[in-house]
Amino acid sequence: MKTYYLLIVVSILVNCASTKIVDTWKNKDYSNYQPNKVLVIGITDNLTARRIFEEQLKSALNRRGIDAVESYYVFDTKFTDLQQTEDAIQNEVNKLDKEGFDAILISTVKGVDEKTSYSGDTYYRDTYNRRFGRYYYSYQNIYYDRGYYDKYKVYHIEASLYNLKEENDKSLVWVASYDIINPKKITSTVNQYVASIIKSLEKEQIVLKY
Repeated sequence: MKTYYLLIVVSILVNCASTKIVDTWKNKDYSNYQPNKVLVIGITDNLTARRIFEEQLKSALNRRGIDAVESYYVFDTKFTDLQQTEDAIQNEVNKLDKEGFDAILISTVKGVDEKTSYSGDTYYRDTYNRRFGRYYYSYQNIYYDRGYYDKYKVYHIEASLYNLKEENDKSLVWVASYDIINPKKITSTVNQYVASIIKSLEKEQIVLKY
């Protein structure tokens, strides 16, 4: 039986952004770890997105009793505008240590996929047909029904928390991967992403609930 209604799921993907956590991991050596002063870093060539992300995450951490500072207040533009050596980066880490920072929370885009979805004016509830004839009968209208193919992007983003007091392979405290689907507006997209990060950190008891 055909049931006609808008393809809501595709409409959501096409018209607004959504953030989904893909994977998360916490170092078992940090069962009771909570940072005190965190440097927030957003690695992106979109300076507006970087500032909004760092400001919002800093504010969210502040509300939970953690002293957090945006990297664009700390790093000189000469440092961020040029590719740095590991020694130069370590020198910056040493400066942060002297300034009282004990952790860095960094986020970066790991990759972008372009997807294509079909949005027509019909959708069939009983889609798992075991017979080819019934399946073809249900979907043959796509040939001539009004509809369109729409492209949208999925950003694969990673957030990591490092303990600056450890200078070895154990410095990674927590890491999580997120998919941001079809971002349109920077502010609302960053709001969702920051909320997802904070929710993950609260779940791992790295930050206190507000």
